[in-house]
Amino acid sequence: MTTELFREDGYLATTPAVVTAVTDDGFTVNQTVFYATGGGQPGDTGHLLSTDQQHFAILDTIKRDNQHLHLASPETLSQLSVNDTVTLTLDWERRHRLMRMHSCLHMLCALIPAPVTGGSIQTDRGRLDFDLTDPVDKETLTTALNALIQADHTMTTQWITDEELDAQPELVRTMSAKPPRGSGRVRLVNFEGIDLQPCGGTHVKSTAEIGRVRIAKVEKKGRQNRRVNVVFDD
Repeated sequence: MTTELFREDGYLATTPAVVTAVTDDGFTVNQTVFYATGGGQPGDTGHLLSTDQQHFAILDTIKRDNQHLHLASPETLSQLSVNDTVTLTLDWERRHRLMRMHSCLHMLCALIPAPVTGGSIQTDRGRLDFDLTDPVDKETLTTALNALIQADHTMTTQWITDEELDAQPELVRTMSAKPPRGSGRVRLVNFEGIDLQPCGGTHVKSTAEIGRVRIAKVEKKGRQNRRVNVVFDD
């Protein structure tokens, strides 16, 4: 199994790694800073520095057959062999924007006390779908969201066992994306005093780092579904 270094430190942008397998479209390593697509957050991109100091693009990162797979071109893969020592480096600007937006959606989730039925994170925008019949005023929500962000709440993580999570089902807000399990423990993301829930994604250290945002649109998607779209207000 690949050691996922980003679980403990989302700010690690580069790491040495040893190639453990090469497939038709990607490769696996013993450890990585690259997040694999999941929970609404896209997989990371970046580049690899080979043993002979060549730079190759990492096009995406996914989970396949419980493996952390870094996707690359056939030309790149032809240059890799098992046991090669390489250096992996994120496209940090892209990752950081995804971290900011993911954290923003946790703030949004804290402001709307309803189950989340879906969501999506992009570098410039994000959305959450809520199991909600009541209308949502986007101007009021924009003001409240920015107030939470500007209050500079600290983010910390902690781990609980699968059994402890089962005993606290109220921690799970997202109906469409289940907490990442399989290792016997689950990571909780805690924005102090605001939001606590299981999440495997990457986040900023404090809410002020998110920056100013704006609710771009609130859509009615069915009788009991409100889709809230948020964008960076750079």
